Amino acid sequence: MRTFFALLLLLLAGSGAVGWDASRLLQAPLPLSRTESLEIAPGSSLTTALNGLQERGIVQPQRLALYLRLYARFTGVSGQIKAGEYALQPGLNPLDLLALMVEGKTRLHELRLTEGWTFAQAVKLMRAHPAIRQTRPEATSEELMAAIGRAGVHPEGRLFPDTYRFPKGTTDIDFLRRAADALDKALAQEWETREADLPYATPEEALTMASIIEKETGAAFERPQIGGVFVRRLRMGIRLQTDPTIIYGLGEGFDGNIRKADLLADNPYNSYTRDGLPPSPICLPSRAAINAALHPAPGTAIFFVSKGDGTHQFSDTLAEHEAAVRRYQLGRP
Repeated sequence: MRTFFALLLLLLAGSGAVGWDASRLLQAPLPLSRTESLEIAPGSSLTTALNGLQERGIVQPQRLALYLRLYARFTGVSGQIKAGEYALQPGLNPLDLLALMVEGKTRLHELRLTEGWTFAQAVKLMRAHPAIRQTRPEATSEELMAAIGRAGVHPEGRLFPDTYRFPKGTTDIDFLRRAADALDKALAQEWETREADLPYATPEEALTMASIIEKETGAAFERPQIGGVFVRRLRMGIRLQTDPTIIYGLGEGFDGNIRKADLLADNPYNSYTRDGLPPSPICLPSRAAINAALHPAPGTAIFFVSKGDGTHQFSDTLAEHEAAVRRYQLGRP
């Protein structure tokens, strides 16, 4: 098709030399030594876009812009360019450039929400991203949840940790809504395939458990084991007694150390003083952590302690657990 239109341009130009020149320039790579960005504002014309590229020395010589406008007119796409940001990569020729703008293949940026982060950490990173347009820069977490259609829902744990790709100009609300929708979808799918007789009344309780599992271990293979311990403790009426809930409850007051006073200070997130699950998740749990909460590993262990290498020693009895604490935490036999 390109050859056909190049020949048509040649005929309409009325000159074999002009037609040959147009065909050559339209298919020759643009002078790009590195990837350049092109931003087309809403309502901009092809002429406006080409003028900007001429000023930057990308569309050269000057007659190339005329050839490209004529080509666009003859093919009926001159009024079809899409607004947005485009990545112009070395090797791109003028016909490729036109196709890029007509098809709207805009440049995509990335932002990674990491499992184990809090909602506040995710929002802080999002607000610092140069490609995301901030429409609610001073909004509280509760106000942001309302803006994405989840008024009254506790924000913690409600964003799905993943790598998101999006065009420049995506709003903060659109980004958060997308991450929240992804979490809802993953949670609903995992809930549908859950094990029977789990001690959760709602998917939200399972999400809370998943967030605790996420913070308790960095070893992926241990997640179901951790889930198994916590599920058994809930069934037996034993308090969870998990440090990550203490840390979350302390908030900015946590200085890196958990003291005896912290374990005794009662608050809704103190799993040493409160029965059952805390009132909300404590972080953004991964899908693997959600799966572990809903598919806990079978077993008899009701205790575990860190070995110091990222994994844990699991124990069935308090005596075994205390021995493991002496070995791995206190360095005593």
